[in-house]
Amino acid sequence: MPNHSDPIGLVFRALADPTRRAIVERLVRGPVAVKALAEPLAMSLPAVMQHLQVLEAAGVIVTEKVGRVRSCRIEPSALRTAEAWLGAQRTEWERRLDHLDDYLKEQ
Repeated sequence: MPNHSDPIGLVFRALADPTRRAIVERLVRGPVAVKALAEPLAMSLPAVMQHLQVLEAAGVIVTEKVGRVRSCRIEPSALRTAEAWLGAQRTEWERRLDHLDDYLKEQ
């Protein structure tokens, strides 16, 4: 069961699906209407909407309706938070590997 109070977990859960990653990759280039976003995907519009709901709940995208057109845009702050977490993990593992390297050189 996902922990809805874990924003980084929600981002990773949202990005775990290849369709949602493809949507994010498209939105990085700029805002897009939902209908245009769904066209290249091999699924129904309701299925695309479900993917968009997951991305929006995770804070990865924002949707807005103007008139009859619903558009999506990327929300960089959620991705920056996940990137910062990954960077911290990488830094910690590099530190640990450096310690292991130092230890092995002493042997």
